[in-house]
Amino acid sequence: MRIGLDIGGTKIDAVAVSPAGDVVDRVRVPTGFGPDAVVAETLAVVRSLEVRTRSTADTIGIGVPGLVDHETGWVRHAVNLGLSEVALGPLVAAATGAAVQVENDVNVAALGAAQAMQLDGPHAYLNIGTGLAAGLVVDRRLWRGARGNAGEVGHIPVVPDGQPCVCGQRGCLETLASGSALAVAWPGHGSSAATALFDSADAGDPAAVAVRDRFVSGLASAVRILVVTADVESVVVGGGLATLGERLLALVRAGFDGAARTSPFAASLDLSSRVHIAPVDRPLAALGAAFLAPAPAVSTA
Repeated sequence: MRIGLDIGGTKIDAVAVSPAGDVVDRVRVPTGFGPDAVVAETLAVVRSLEVRTRSTADTIGIGVPGLVDHETGWVRHAVNLGLSEVALGPLVAAATGAAVQVENDVNVAALGAAQAMQLDGPHAYLNIGTGLAAGLVVDRRLWRGARGNAGEVGHIPVVPDGQPCVCGQRGCLETLASGSALAVAWPGHGSSAATALFDSADAGDPAAVAVRDRFVSGLASAVRILVVTADVESVVVGGGLATLGERLLALVRAGFDGAARTSPFAASLDLSSRVHIAPVDRPLAALGAAFLAPAPAVSTA
């Protein structure tokens, strides 16, 4: 049996996957804070799934929102979990006897999207959360690039002298199309900023329309960059803001269709048919984590 865990800032979402690839059980519990709590909750979830399914985990995959050394299983830094230089993979492996692999949460979600949507060939999972980043998958295997930075489209500068970015540059795509960008451009709505913005834009508020269109344009640029530079067959848009669903997808596709009418090159890319919204009813990150191990599931270049 495979077990996959998505360890987020507020909850652990975990699934048990049968040898046939079917999700046979799912557990969700609050996430602790700090190394001791995170390790203890991780082990408790694994044991719970083993008891509930009456099976033993052969492999365990773990997705973490932070900087991860996938070769050693160490979490170098995960601020939302209170982790710094924690040997999460080795600790879980020692306690369970299973093969364990730890990975960044966007990459495991990319694998999960490939599994859930039955995507073969090259594709990208574009995560719109607090930041903006993509995971690249080829034939359901992660592709990291030469130095492990494949998919970091959020930190491509596109606006000269634009807003400062957390990476130290200015005008990055992340300053246009991300949860943090919307919090700055449409403040006062907390975690519901995207929905409030789209509602106001639909009601005809000119300021909201301008902010929404800027956000959509930034997202479309990220999709276009992934298709043009990596020639992925599809870009699956996921993350917290993907819950906008068709409201978001329709605007992105309309922009692509407009460009295709005036540019033969844009028309040749067929971008509208290549962008999709991730299913919001599937635990993509946990599912992808389950398919991380064994290590041959991951390639370095």
